[in-house]
Amino acid sequence: MNAGSRRSRRAVPAALALALPLAALAACGGGGTTGTSAEKGSGTGTITVWAHQGQESEATAMQNAVKSFNSSQDKIKAKLTLIPDNDYTKTITTTDASKLPDVMEFDGPTMANFVYNKKLAPMDDYVSSKTLANATDAIKAQGEIDGRHYGLGMFDSGLGIYGNKKLLDAAGVKYPTGVSDAWTADEFTAAVKKLAAKDSDGKSLDLQENNGYATEWGTYGFAPIVWSAGGSLLENGRAEGGLDTPEVASALKTFQGWKKYTDSNTDGNAFAKGRVGLSWVGHWMYPTYSKALGKDLVVLPLPDFGNGSKTGQGSWQWGIGANTKNGKAAGAFLDALLNDTNVAAMTTANGAPPGTKSVLAKSELYKQGGPLQLFADQLAEPCGDSKIDKSCVAVTRPVSAGYPTVTAKFSQALSDIYGGTDPKSALEKAARAIDQDFSDNAGYKLP
Repeated sequence: MNAGSRRSRRAVPAALALALPLAALAACGGGGTTGTSAEKGSGTGTITVWAHQGQESEATAMQNAVKSFNSSQDKIKAKLTLIPDNDYTKTITTTDASKLPDVMEFDGPTMANFVYNKKLAPMDDYVSSKTLANATDAIKAQGEIDGRHYGLGMFDSGLGIYGNKKLLDAAGVKYPTGVSDAWTADEFTAAVKKLAAKDSDGKSLDLQENNGYATEWGTYGFAPIVWSAGGSLLENGRAEGGLDTPEVASALKTFQGWKKYTDSNTDGNAFAKGRVGLSWVGHWMYPTYSKALGKDLVVLPLPDFGNGSKTGQGSWQWGIGANTKNGKAAGAFLDALLNDTNVAAMTTANGAPPGTKSVLAKSELYKQGGPLQLFADQLAEPCGDSKIDKSCVAVTRPVSAGYPTVTAKFSQALSDIYGGTDPKSALEKAARAIDQDFSDNAGYKLP
């Protein structure tokens, strides 16, 4: 997701860092039919590390983690290269696998494509069992393929609805206290209408329209509607029958109906300035909203369209380059990078939910009783990317080498629906295009 201003770029979550046209990923490389594995190596010497540059505080946290690792022992030296966000995924995509680093960061939904193109190797033999066990279940769901782990993250992400308590109370709107009593879709719509009736311009809702919907924000932000309606973006390698169901079409018809009550949010401040009472966005807006509203800020789950309230999850992850000659050293670096000190420093820097159980439990924001406990509660009930039922909340975007096509076609359909296109026809068109692409690429079978 590209943002025009410095302020907007800082507000963009790491979860949505897929800035280049993702269809380019799917077209890159042929995808092997045999597995890849990293060479063990000596466990000593210099290893190369690539990371996205991130905001200044994130870059500093990363640099400090590398310095700490290098000074803590004398067997391994990690050499860090920071690459600007907007160039990062493209750089990995266009670099030959043999020239990629020993350790690299990548945006979670791109993982399967990089595995498909033999750029990532499983880390299970090189990262300690303690590190793997300390990763949250949601983080492991994003980084796992067929029982092997290709990615682990320092942090995660989550969605919710921020509410202005003062405006909600003035409009007589009762709101949920947690996932267990989330609004139904009809109750949410009724709340939007009640707030709008009290508003001078009739706009009561922020859907981050300023970010556009034919973007990764469209998929990350609103695929939860699909999942909550009992549908799926991709199931057993197909979109037809999951994405284009009557239930999903009906749910997105409801979404379409919210447009008349939605502030275009061109300045990015619709909620913070009190123009609307509800904002559908993620954890990354908490610092701005908390500063603006103080005790009037409430954090609510997304509405339930019948299959339970759902949220997106997933963000940047770390993995081992498939062509490394020193997997043992790479694993030792990742063990250190994912320790409590470094994860706490990074999540303090960017405000994201910690990706490890130990840091999450102690986080001032996300611990029990913390202001963002809702996000932790949601991530504690992960669905993975396939078994999406009422028993779980946090859904991983499809772990598929064909994800670039899935997100491109779904987000375009969402944008078209918001613009007035019939949901049924838009979803059927998207499902056909996704399935045709998968058919053309032999289902993107992973090595």
